[in-house]
Amino acid sequence: MTDDPIRRQVGRPKFWERYPLDQLSNAEWEALCDGCGKCCLNKLEDEDTAEIALTRVACRLFDDDTCRCAQYEIRKQFVPECIVLTTETLPKIAYWLPQTCAYRLLHEGERLYPWHPLISGDPETVHEAGVSAIGITVPEFEVPEEEWEDYIIEEPT
Repeated sequence: MTDDPIRRQVGRPKFWERYPLDQLSNAEWEALCDGCGKCCLNKLEDEDTAEIALTRVACRLFDDDTCRCAQYEIRKQFVPECIVLTTETLPKIAYWLPQTCAYRLLHEGERLYPWHPLISGDPETVHEAGVSAIGITVPEFEVPEEEWEDYIIEEPT
């Protein structure tokens, strides 16, 4: 079992079911992250259909062994284009988030999957369920952007 840097015991029981996203504390908001790492994978958007394709090409800060950002707290210093997910930005980018993302699911009125660490109590269940990016990525500095299309994958769901 890996160390989970996300504090899951944040106070209010089943807060994700009982409160709207804009009423969550910062700790509750952060606890929604399932640790899948798919938001750190580079995506391609079809200009005609607006369809989002997921690639195995990961952000330069992504740690493939832990499935985490290696510099989460200061990531914007290294990757200025990194999107900080908030209740304000969520409605604009929900379509871009992974299909299994808790933020997207709750925004769309759906429930969390049984493998989500808030449900299972174990941060490893996201990996055991095969829905994370752990062990599948290639760092973006190793692949020219014009070749990212060669690295498109089906989203693990």
